[in-house]
Order: sequence, then structure tokens, then C-alpha cells
Amino acid sequence: MFAISPLLAVMGTAALANRYLLIAALAITAATARGDADTYARVVQSTVWIVTSDANNETATGTGVLVDAEKRIVITNAHVVGDSRTAVVFFADIKDGLPNVKRKHYLDNVLKLAQPGKVVAVDRRRDLALIQLPNLPDGAKAIEMSENGTKPGSTIELVGNPGNSDVMWVSTSGSVRAVYDKKFKSNHGEHNFRAVETQSPIQPGDSGGPIVDGEGKLVALAQSFSPDNSLISFCVDITEIRALLDSSWKQAPIASKKLLQDADIQHTVTAAGHYQVDHPLADKTTQTVFVAKDTEYFERADVRKIWSLVQVSKDQPSTELMNRLLRQSSVTKIGAWAIEKNDAGEHLVIYVAKLDATAPDEAIKGTIEYVARIAAAMAKELKPKADEKSAAETLASWLAK
Repeated sequence: MFAISPLLAVMGTAALANRYLLIAALAITAATARGDADTYARVVQSTVWIVTSDANNETATGTGVLVDAEKRIVITNAHVVGDSRTAVVFFADIKDGLPNVKRKHYLDNVLKLAQPGKVVAVDRRRDLALIQLPNLPDGAKAIEMSENGTKPGSTIELVGNPGNSDVMWVSTSGSVRAVYDKKFKSNHGEHNFRAVETQSPIQPGDSGGPIVDGEGKLVALAQSFSPDNSLISFCVDITEIRALLDSSWKQAPIASKKLLQDADIQHTVTAAGHYQVDHPLADKTTQTVFVAKDTEYFERADVRKIWSLVQVSKDQPSTELMNRLLRQSSVTKIGAWAIEKNDAGEHLVIYVAKLDATAPDEAIKGTIEYVARIAAAMAKELKPKADEKSAAETLASWLAK
């Protein structure tokens, strides 16, 4: 028999312990991987690809998630649907537990895999929108929503459809950096919502995708990425999602171009993209009226700006003119007078009306007519009067010829 020194015995015991630790670590890693795969499999059943088209026939795509199976409601970002009132929605085509991730597969099978959805609510402050579907495909399940949301340090996962890739239903892991109230401006407008800031990349096309915790529960919705660091992303917290679902739903604004077309109003497009209408008046003249290309909003109020230019002057408006405009603004049914200054330093006298952006085409037609009449009447009042010469001045001018 060989004698084993105490040192070798200790080394052998340590090596054995390290071996068991390595095996245990591998087992934990495998279990975690299975957990992540199971989470993805559940979440992908609720995740959708969204395709929309605006009034100018420009196509946009994004991601969404089914949150109410009974009402067939999908939630996404408001900037994904834009001013569209309809959206085409694709659920993942899943076979043997895995989705077909090729974008071409879905585009080639639109009639089989796509559903026409109706945009039933928009909240641009939160950058959220709801789409209602006529029915759900077999296997589609509403995602389970977290009760308590998430906290800094937590691991999260995003399932999205990045537009710069031919592959969809892509899983991206990350972690939560912070949860806080965020007020900011983006290319899509001004926002103010409870934000989940994550250390994970969000690509164009991922917008509206579900952010889930380790149990696959919805904790946020992907919204945008930081302009300073593409690995830092901003997401809309679950509290904002619940608040929208529990509130009375507000319709999406109607695109200005569609309203003008539906009302059969002839128009052209300015260099700035606004719509110009030369409205005919009773005296056979016309008054130019402009309709803003985009809607304005505050909180959940969406309005459309309609205006007409009456006067351009290098001189500052007189007190008399200001008082006249104030008096008329107080008695007009809709709209008011405004004085603005252009880049050349000139003063512009403008009549402005702001119309509910969800109002039908009859409303925009009537508003354009009203703005044109008010502006034309004021333009006549402000038009310089022709000089009236006295008899002596007239005689002198004749003799001078």
C-alpha cells in the first residue's frame, strides 16, 4: 500500500470539490438556458409583427403583443401605427415549438397568415396604441402581465422584429438600469411616461415588442433607444400599459390627406408638406387656407391646425389693429387671430383654427370654409385704401403732363 501525504490528500479533496462545483454550475447554466427557451416559447405565441401604411402610402413596420384574448386586443407603440386607422397583423407561424422566422415566408403568405386590424385607441403621450383584430389564430395566447413591474438589476428579455434583418421574432436579453418618470421629445413627438431604462439594444422594428421578466410576464413595452448609446433603451412601464387598457379608449387621428380626399377638396402640397386649399369665395375670388400635415397633441387631446395668412408687414402691428383682432377673436365661433414673426423679421397676421383631429371630413370642410371667410373679410379691411386726391391736386397733376 502507498501512503498518501496529508498535502496530497488535501489537494485531492480540493480538486474533487472543484469538480463538483463545476458540475453544479453547468447544471444551473443548463437549467437557466431551458428556462430562457421556455420563456421565449411562451412569449412568441403572444408577439406579433405589425405593418401599416400612412396617407402617403409609406409603409412602416413594428412589433406588438396580444394583451386581451377575449377582446382580441394587441398593444404596440403609437409611432408604429402613426396616423393609420388600420394595421396588418401577423402572428408567428409556429411548428414543432419554433416559429418560422423568415420575413419572406410571411410576405408570401399574407392571405393565410395576416389579419386586418383596426386601430381603436391611441395615446401619444405614452406612445401606446391598441389594435383590435377580427379573430385570433389557433395557438395565439394573451401574454401574462406582471402585477409589480420590474426593478433595477433585474434580467429582462425582448422579443421583436428588427427591420434591418430578414429574421423575425428575435430574442434579445438585457438588464434593467433604472425605472423612473421620463419626459422627453423624440422624432415621434413629446412623451411623458413611467419608463424602464434597459441595458439592451432596441432596433427599428422592435418598437412595441414585449419586455418580459424571467417568468415571461410583461413588464414593459419597447419604445426607443438612446441617441447617445445604442445599447441603452427606453421602454414603457407596465403601469402605463394597464392605465391605457383600463381607461376609455380614444380614437386615432385621421390623416389630413385622407380627410381632404374624402371631402373632395382640391389641394396641393407645399414645400413644407402642408396642404394648401384655394377656397372659392362668393365674389369669385379665392382665399388660401392651409391644413397642417401633422396633428398636435397635449395629454390625450389631438388637434389639427388650419390657418390662413391675411397680411405680411415689416412694421409691428399697431395698437388699433391688435385691439381689433382681440375683439374679433372674442366673438368668433372657432379659431382666433395670431401674430407671428417669420425668419425675415416680417410680422404675419394669421387666422388660426384648431379642429379635433378625430373629426370627420364634414368638419374639416366646414372649418376650411369658416377660416377662409373670416380671413378674406379681414384682408379687405386691412387692404390699403386708394389715395383720394383733392380737386386742386387732380388739376395740378393734369397740367404737369
